[in-house]
Amino acid sequence: CVLNGVANNMMDMDQDPRKRLCFADGRRKVDYVLVYHYRKRSSVRGSPSQHRLSIISNGSYPLGVEEKDQEGGKDEPAEVVVDVGPPDPADGEKIMIREEFEGNLKDAGLEIEHDKENKAHGHAFIRLHAPWQVLSREAEFLKIKVPTKKSYELREEKGLAATMNEAWRKLNQPFQPKVPHQEQEHSRTKFLSHCFSRDKLHLQSSQSLFPGILRCPLFCLTGITTLIANGVYDSAFPLHDGDFHPSGQAEGKNDRQLLHDEWARYGAFYKYQPVDLIRKYFGEKIGLYFAWLGVYTQLLIPASVVGIIVFFYGWATVETNIPSQEMCDEDQNFTMCPLCDRACDYWHLSTACGTARASHLFDNPATVFFAIFMSLWAAMFLEHWKRRQISLNYSWDLTGMEEEEEHPRPKYETILLQKRQRKKKNKKNKNEVVTLNVFLPSQTGHEKLTWRDRLPGYLINISSILFMFGMTCSAVFSVIIYRITISALMAMSPDPEVKSNVRVTVTATAVIINLVVILILDEIYGMVAAWLTELEIPKTETNFEERLILKAFLLKFMNAYAPIFYVAFFKGRFAGRPGDYVYVFNDYRMEECAPGGCLIELCIQLSIIMLGKQLIQNNIFEIGIPKLKKLCRTLKDKERAPKEIVEQPGRRQQWHLDYDLEPFDGLTPEYMEMIIQFGFVSLFVASFPLAPLFALLNNVIEIRLDAKKFVTELRRPDAIRAKDIGIWYNILSGLGKFSVIINAFVISFTSDFIPRLVYQYMYSETGTMHGFINHTLSYFNVSNFKPGTVPSISSLGKDITFCRYKDYREPPWSTEPYQFSKQYWSVLAARLGFVILFQNLVITMSMLVAWVIPDVPKNISEQLKKEKTLLVDVFLNEEKEKLQLIQSLFSRDLTQEQQEELKVSDQTSLSSSQTAQYNHRDRFTWICSVCLKDC
Repeated sequence: CVLNGVANNMMDMDQDPRKRLCFADGRRKVDYVLVYHYRKRSSVRGSPSQHRLSIISNGSYPLGVEEKDQEGGKDEPAEVVVDVGPPDPADGEKIMIREEFEGNLKDAGLEIEHDKENKAHGHAFIRLHAPWQVLSREAEFLKIKVPTKKSYELREEKGLAATMNEAWRKLNQPFQPKVPHQEQEHSRTKFLSHCFSRDKLHLQSSQSLFPGILRCPLFCLTGITTLIANGVYDSAFPLHDGDFHPSGQAEGKNDRQLLHDEWARYGAFYKYQPVDLIRKYFGEKIGLYFAWLGVYTQLLIPASVVGIIVFFYGWATVETNIPSQEMCDEDQNFTMCPLCDRACDYWHLSTACGTARASHLFDNPATVFFAIFMSLWAAMFLEHWKRRQISLNYSWDLTGMEEEEEHPRPKYETILLQKRQRKKKNKKNKNEVVTLNVFLPSQTGHEKLTWRDRLPGYLINISSILFMFGMTCSAVFSVIIYRITISALMAMSPDPEVKSNVRVTVTATAVIINLVVILILDEIYGMVAAWLTELEIPKTETNFEERLILKAFLLKFMNAYAPIFYVAFFKGRFAGRPGDYVYVFNDYRMEECAPGGCLIELCIQLSIIMLGKQLIQNNIFEIGIPKLKKLCRTLKDKERAPKEIVEQPGRRQQWHLDYDLEPFDGLTPEYMEMIIQFGFVSLFVASFPLAPLFALLNNVIEIRLDAKKFVTELRRPDAIRAKDIGIWYNILSGLGKFSVIINAFVISFTSDFIPRLVYQYMYSETGTMHGFINHTLSYFNVSNFKPGTVPSISSLGKDITFCRYKDYREPPWSTEPYQFSKQYWSVLAARLGFVILFQNLVITMSMLVAWVIPDVPKNISEQLKKEKTLLVDVFLNEEKEKLQLIQSLFSRDLTQEQQEELKVSDQTSLSSSQTAQYNHRDRFTWICSVCLKDC
């Protein structure tokens, strides 16, 4: 019986898991899988002859039983199909397209194995295998570099450097992943690499020649994206290397099991990533992402250490900080103006002692040093990554890689086809059919979409992005209104405990609301960015990805940092002064900064948004959403599958298991969350020195979370060649430069660093900070309050004549009362001067760091030069040996005169070959022509 044969075959495959990755013959490996959904009207049991008769009677096309069983090789009674209704024209067209496409695959040299469509409907899997002839042809076309038999010894270091390197290697040994053959990376022997050529197989090494880029035959699958978009195929993916669960034998583990054990476990958090194995399994593009993430995480360690030192410096000096002592001194008795109209009372500055002490933890002289350090850290990070990237390009044989021509995207081809059809229709309407038939083929071959075709998309893009910016600002403004109204309502409460906790309650709840709004708008902006990019009709996937990244980054950057920018640079700047406050909706006063300054509120805002975004969006969403998608897809498949169909007995094949996994959606979300985090670490680090520490802790978990997702929850992505991380490097570089400006303004305008310096060196009589708080507080005559704004009930008594507020303004007894004082303009000039000095100093130091650190490591530069010389010698010797062999074969048939002519030509061509890259084919042709002439 057929089912028994299938069951026996499946049992045989269960005995050897490797056969589950192969064709039915157990030898040819499945390199790629195509999946499509088929549907049949009804089914009956019968013979192939009956099936053919039914086909003739109803005129439908046979599906899946037109050949003998390749596995059994016998004509067994099979399940056949009789269509009782008219076939779906769309399904018939898809069948024809699939047949044509698969025929093209066979013509390209790929070997194909089909599933039998023995159910009423379901998923059919097409397995593809790329034989050696196809791989070698495409490797030569793509100029894949492979190792040759020629090797050389690396220069051995001596002296102190060798001792230090050996000690460092031993210290790092416990942190290295246990990957077989990893010792080869530390070997002193290096094999030369050269572009693969079928004419030089004798020079190339016998080890595995081709990387993962060629195990996925995308070079033969041009247009598969279009077919998937049009519903011809459901999906296309390469297979995983079997199950990821460990087999118990260290040597017998496949690459997926190695990655799971040494990389995708949380218990391996302290180990380095096996970047070479990641590249081998997933391709260069994904390998570069995890290498970049590893470099970024490693460099967060020194930044975290310095941030902790700065924080503890503030904690250690808080007791000796004179401004904090003056604010906490009840004997000073600074009576402050009310924080709101009517309901709020006068209050003493000493009640804000806790806020002042907490503010000093982040607003101290060490903060300036840390801001400069982090700006230089960003420059060093980029330079270090460039060196690491070049090192990986060298070790992965990507040096000299050329850009490959990409196939146009499906939508681009569709829009272009519609444009051609419109042109054809317009010409027919003008009775130019003859001219069209003559000139259309040559014109359409070079036709492309112009800016006029994309103009509507560009206009929609600009207007939509401006609208999204307005939406973000509206969300921030709504939270501001919430803070103002809740503050006023809580101030009116008769409960004194509620009144005392107004600022803490309002700040905490507002930040949580901001976080929720940011998370919601992030998801919306991601979808909007993809829709807007589609409207631009990019030609290739690379263009589409770059434009999508720019839009998504712009929108998400604005969304994540808008509340932080408001607190840092706008809050309290436009609130007015007592007697002349700025009101919202004519009833609510604009909010002001806390008595200790806005920097502590900026710190709270930044920390909650950063930690909440990392915890909820980067971790919980990454774990929960893929599982929900998988559950929904499983339920959908169960509803679509008929209940009466029973699965084939035996263990499911690897392609069935991989199809159940979540499809890979690209690296853009992974990069985006890290880039936003990099902004938190670099842009406002002057207000939150512990940001690098929290980023480091998040990334240690993020690396293993992403690894687990790639190894166990996602289909294996297509291996894509890449030399760098693309446009993300430009974004990082821009953020690094922008962070210098932001930190300069945070230190100058948000913190009290500049006012303290100005007071100490210009206005202090003793040259100390004594009297600084009194210097920053202005006077206001309570009789100048507007009617209806005076506190209705005052617990401090009715003998208050003046109240104080934080600003640099003339006192009421001055000739220009309440105008900005000279101290205000002195502080403003110092702030602007510091911004200019800080920017120029840090940018100059960053440029110096970039100039001092070379992009290409010295050892790699030397090895590249040496390998180039050795390759010249290898091919020169090959040419010489080939000529000597040909001369020995034909010397017996040549005359003495021809032999002399051959020797002279040999010397001439040999010397010219040193400058013409030794074109041996032309010389061989010349020798053969000489011999044929003699014959």
